Amino acid sequence: MTWRPQYRSSKFRHVFGKAATKESCYDGVPITRSVQDNNFCAVNPRFLAVITECAGGGAFLVLSIHHTGKVDPHTPRVSGHKGNVLDVKWNPFSDYCIASCSEDTTVKVWEIPPHGVLKNLTVPWKELQGHSRRVGLIEWHPTANNILFSTAYDYQVMIWNLDCPEQVIKNPVRTISHHTDVVLSMSFNTDGSLLATTCKDRKVRLMDSRSGNILQEANNKTHKASKVLILGNMKMLLTTGTSRWNDRQIALWDQDDLSVSLLQENLDGSSGNLFPFYDPDTHMLYIAGKGDGNIRYYEISSEKPYIHYLTEYRSNLPQKGMGVMPKRGLDVSSCEVFRFYKLVTIKSLIEPLSMIVPRRSESYQEDIYPMTAGNRPALTAEEWLSGIDKGPVLMSLKPGSQVAESYSEMNKERGNLLDSRRSQSRPGMQQLAYIQDQLGTKDGKEDGSRTADDRSRTPISNGEDLALCSPPRTENELLLKFHKQQEEIRRLRELVHQRDVRVKQLELEIKNIKNSQAQSSDF
Repeated sequence: MTWRPQYRSSKFRHVFGKAATKESCYDGVPITRSVQDNNFCAVNPRFLAVITECAGGGAFLVLSIHHTGKVDPHTPRVSGHKGNVLDVKWNPFSDYCIASCSEDTTVKVWEIPPHGVLKNLTVPWKELQGHSRRVGLIEWHPTANNILFSTAYDYQVMIWNLDCPEQVIKNPVRTISHHTDVVLSMSFNTDGSLLATTCKDRKVRLMDSRSGNILQEANNKTHKASKVLILGNMKMLLTTGTSRWNDRQIALWDQDDLSVSLLQENLDGSSGNLFPFYDPDTHMLYIAGKGDGNIRYYEISSEKPYIHYLTEYRSNLPQKGMGVMPKRGLDVSSCEVFRFYKLVTIKSLIEPLSMIVPRRSESYQEDIYPMTAGNRPALTAEEWLSGIDKGPVLMSLKPGSQVAESYSEMNKERGNLLDSRRSQSRPGMQQLAYIQDQLGTKDGKEDGSRTADDRSRTPISNGEDLALCSPPRTENELLLKFHKQQEEIRRLRELVHQRDVRVKQLELEIKNIKNSQAQSSDF
């Protein structure tokens, strides 16, 4: 037996948590007192949304991400629900679109003005009516535009298509009715083709997200799961919950066989729910307990023992919920790989908490920032409903290649969104808007904008198509184009290298199969 060292090398071994200074926190926020086991907070690079305590209906605050310090108690809110708001989620492809669900049995989708909420918002862009009891959880599809999933205390999961002219939508495109009790959590894989759920009936279900057909089902008597995560493309599921003796526990499952867990690990004997967060770019798993002040973090691998404990962030301030900043909103200059927004109820405080990889160099660290999911959808709602699955449109986090482009794309999408909504308010313009969407405008072609088919042919896209853009006029523009071209070449080389590795893996698998067949024929 060969000797193996007891340590393992990892670039994330020394990741540490850095809490924001008092001036960078959000103070005086009346955080909700709801006992629902949700995060109660949602973040994107422009806005922070948090569910608040209020009398007479439900409301949530939308603050500019830079609006730190003391929050005015009379700050306008989004207050169109008749019951308490239970969950809020930002649209991953529009920083101005947010969905909320409530005890009033409805889901509402809101359009946030570019400069924030300057007066109380009471009229939503879309209202979804289909559930018969309070709606506890909502999730956006990770790659298809304007597809929203919701689940309520009527034990049903509903799929909604927001690409329709009606302001009030009463019929979901599909209803999933396999659950026999309240659904506690939902999670998608990377391309959104699979949906995993946990339920109060102790079962973990893995199903086709489009049809709702159950593919795998787990019913483990020694592990009561409350939250579930599909770990990217690693073909594994992670659940958090309690053991038979009510110890808090995490469990790892093989996506193709949920009959027996790969691993179960007891953490402690506390009573608060465990919230798992996974970063597919770094393969890091963060476990935060409700009512705890600490956050444990691990590294996930595809080989035994699968979960490698790294370290733990400790704090005296207990968290009620956690918001997570998308990767495109992180500060790459300080080697920040993850950012939480802790809701501290006892102090009416929201505290940003950055997870940082210590590096001596101040330059961009490519090894900890691989290509990541961007803010552009890979599919339209109609394409996804017709049976197409695609991975996310990737983007680079390198400052020179990402900042200018992502904001221009964001503003362009914002303008298109406003135009389409104005046309919906004027019925005579609906047909014209539809034709323009199908054909595209000449200006869009001159600016180098792509059609949906072009985007599908090049899934790794970071802004303009170099073949269609206008020639640079100044030295700065020329330099910017050069950096973009170099970045594009680097990403294409990475893609080719990944495919070469995959080809070699497949060749080895074929060789192994042939050898095994030859041996079996000899016997």
